Amino acid sequence: MDWERVRIFLQVAREGQILKASKSLRLNHATVARQLTALERSVNAKLLERHTSGCTLTPAGEALMGAAERAESEFLKVGSGIAGATEALAGTVRIGAPDGLGNYFLADRLGVLATKHPGLVIQLVPLPRTFSLSRREADIAITLDRPQQGRLIVSKLTDYTLSVYAADAYLKREGAIKTQADLAGRLFVTHVEDFVYSRALDYASVLGRLMSRRYECGSVVAQMEAVRCGHGIGILHDYVARRYPELRRLLPDVRFVRNYWITSHPDTHQTRRVQEVHRAITGAVRASKSHFGAK
Repeated sequence: MDWERVRIFLQVAREGQILKASKSLRLNHATVARQLTALERSVNAKLLERHTSGCTLTPAGEALMGAAERAESEFLKVGSGIAGATEALAGTVRIGAPDGLGNYFLADRLGVLATKHPGLVIQLVPLPRTFSLSRREADIAITLDRPQQGRLIVSKLTDYTLSVYAADAYLKREGAIKTQADLAGRLFVTHVEDFVYSRALDYASVLGRLMSRRYECGSVVAQMEAVRCGHGIGILHDYVARRYPELRRLLPDVRFVRNYWITSHPDTHQTRRVQEVHRAITGAVRASKSHFGAK
């Protein structure tokens, strides 16, 4: 059985679409489809049901996927051992992270690591979504909730706090806020409910009952900029808000504590490049521990 064809099949099975898999593999769509057909002929079985909306696994496809993932794990373990025996720090490490931490903290710290190691390619993906390590969407994932399932290496990265903020310009224009009752009728800058991907984001519901007017933004960056520009009141990360002198923390008795968790996969965790990036992230957070609390 041709491993290259199996590898292509595995990516299609994970993505659920030939087009998405071809982009991930950096192969032509027709090439991927052709390799899948050749694989099915070689095993004399239909592996995928192809639909206009995507692909689904047949029973034979499910059996092959399980075997392919086990084989992939063995290859990765061997690769980890070989890589660990070499001195050069090289290769690609992808980090999936919440957009607040990724944009406002990791982008700087991981940039320092990238400048030190010319052979190392760091792919920082700061998006408001979850990342699957088992599907190889990332080598390291930072999450808002502790992963409960899967064969993973998990540790708590840090607690962090969020508070209520408004810009000086907003308070001057709309009036001071001294109690929660003063929030009535104010514009609430918050997340888009349809895009909420973690129960840790439920803090907005506390103040949402008081502010019926909403400006919903799909990322932490957009919320931060909207509040900084004086458009409304938002619940912002304290470690980010302290960067901007124009922001004022309101209602000091209202504070939300959340966690970041760092996760890696045992198949790749022992590679030197993953270990170094993992160590850099945990070290940077540890060194900045005091910054993750409220002002």
